[in-house]
Amino acid sequence: MSSISPFVAIRRDLHKIPELGFQEFKTQQYLLRYIHALPQERLEIQTWKTGIFVKVKGTAPRKMIGYRTDIDGLPIKEETGLPYSSEHEGNMHACGHDVHMSIALGLLTHFAEHPIQDDLLFIFQPAEEGPGGAKPMLESEIMKVWKPDMILALHIAPEYPVGTIATKEGLLFANTSELFIDLKGKGGHAAFPHLANDMVVAACSLVTQLQSIVARNVDPLDSAVITIGKISGGTVQNVIAEHARLEGTIRTLSVDSMKKVKERIEAMVSGIKMAYQCEAEIDYGSMYHQVYNDPELTTEFIQFAENYQGIRFIRCKEAMTGEDFGYMLAEIPGFMFWLGVDSPYGLHHAKLTPNEAAIDQGISFLISYITWKGNN
Repeated sequence: MSSISPFVAIRRDLHKIPELGFQEFKTQQYLLRYIHALPQERLEIQTWKTGIFVKVKGTAPRKMIGYRTDIDGLPIKEETGLPYSSEHEGNMHACGHDVHMSIALGLLTHFAEHPIQDDLLFIFQPAEEGPGGAKPMLESEIMKVWKPDMILALHIAPEYPVGTIATKEGLLFANTSELFIDLKGKGGHAAFPHLANDMVVAACSLVTQLQSIVARNVDPLDSAVITIGKISGGTVQNVIAEHARLEGTIRTLSVDSMKKVKERIEAMVSGIKMAYQCEAEIDYGSMYHQVYNDPELTTEFIQFAENYQGIRFIRCKEAMTGEDFGYMLAEIPGFMFWLGVDSPYGLHHAKLTPNEAAIDQGISFLISYITWKGNN
């Protein structure tokens, strides 16, 4: 059996223990055990809820460079069949956060032993998948003291081969919002529909209407998505449903379009209330700010990647993906980039299998970039 690198082994350990947002207790303990075993001379460690801040003091700091990784998993039942599959039934690292953490620990290990001129701040952030950890972490007292001058993060990309890095200046990921709509009418016997108020019919009508928003209310040169991924209503087949619930997501490439889409949703729900004489409530759940890469820093990073031996750089297009790292980028100049992991299955898939060769390659590349940036 061939040996694996320490950080691939760490990834497999973490892959076994996926935990949902703000429940990452085992994950935090694992990370802290590892971090406390590193040379401590230049480290300052602070915990925040289930997250962790680690400051690495530079040799002659002029600025602080932040590096963020997310640490939570998803409520997905794993179907990879791997020997290190999730031991937490119904949860899985199906978005690559286990890879993200192992790369962050690789970087932290190097810089704890080989400090650069500038200070570094490693942020192990909970709840990226929901309800959102970036914004409250950014607003924490710790980050008010340790606010980086620039910040970066990566996200695995199953569609790109190992050895590929992709990003672009400006907008990279969309504005996103969850969408929950509850309709309440009057239940009754299926044989007497005139004495009831059917919320299944109301919900079906609303779903159809919602699909007209992107087609008729969003600038064709802009982009937006409204997806209703789940409908629930009623109890049995011969009882008219008193309650129905729609669950979905909104994604837009501009803040203005998000505002307009929500205004139209609210207008349509008001119309449903009148037309079907029912009650209705809208909950937007978690909302994520767009990921907008600082043009100057991103251009500089792209030039570095293009000249780095063994890396293929791709200037990608913006995506409808959501990422709460956007809140950090709204306050701190920086960027996010894709790291190719060459998996036949995509993000949030029960069979996602990143190529682990990307871990050590990502560590080596980022050590070079951060060393260069932190000494110049």
